Parts: sequence; C-alpha cells; structure tokens
Amino acid sequence: MLGRFGLTLIITPDQQAIPGSYWGDQEAGLIGSKLMARGDTPVHSILHEACHFICMDTKRREALDTDASGDYDEENAVCYLQILLSDLLPGVGREKMFHDMDAWGYSFRLGSARLWFEQDAEDARQWLLHQGLVRQLSGPPETPATCVPTYLVRTQ
Repeated sequence: MLGRFGLTLIITPDQQAIPGSYWGDQEAGLIGSKLMARGDTPVHSILHEACHFICMDTKRREALDTDASGDYDEENAVCYLQILLSDLLPGVGREKMFHDMDAWGYSFRLGSARLWFEQDAEDARQWLLHQGLVRQLSGPPETPATCVPTYLVRTQ
C-alpha cells in the first residue's frame, strides 16, 4: 500500500536506532520518500508517518528528514487518514487503530480517537477532501465511513 503513495518501507534491524525517527525508540522514521521501521514498530506509527508524507506539500516532502512539521489542521488530517488507511490493512482496521492511538497517548478533545473520529473530525475530513486525498462515496456526508483514500499525495 505504501508504494502507491511513492513511499518505500525500509526495515531497520531490531535493536538499532531507526533513522529519521522523530520520537526515537521503536517509532517509525521518515527521510525523503523512505519510511523506516523495525519489527517492533507499531502499525499506528508507520501509518502516522506515512500520512505525514501524503499530507505534506511537495516542497516539504523534498526536504523531509525526521521532522514532518505541518500545522494543526494537517496534523488532524494525518490522524484521520491513518484511521482510514488502517481499514485497508488485513488484521488492523479502525478498531485496532483507535485502541493503539489511545494507548500511545494521542490527545483528542473528546478523550478518545474513536469519539474524535466519529464526532469531532469534520475539519480533518474537509481538509483531506479539499486536498484531493480522499473522496466522498454516496451516503450521508457526515458519516466517516463514506470517505475513502484516493492514493494521491498533496502537491501544493
């Protein structure tokens, strides 16, 4: 799936530092179009960093080394997109992603990733729609499940 976005997954040997990891430990790292992880890297971390790559503009992507930066709206879009993409991974899905995000310590106004995604993430969904990174399927527009990734990356 990552290759569809122009990302290459590089597996770092266990116990070695992960190049490009902002958080250190077993958290995924980004340098250019390379996403680095180890066998113990949580899926939420891999998807989160991948979504930073997808959501940033071309100029930032070309200079990317460890710190994805981005503003508040982009960070929310990253979290929303990682939940959508989790549904495409066998054995993962949004239920596991909600749990893993909460367990890691993602912070949302409503207290949990699920509540945020289902009740408070309209701004993130709109940001992704505006950037062309997701598209709306038929159904009530306020229903998160009716939004799917386009497999495009942001250009501007």
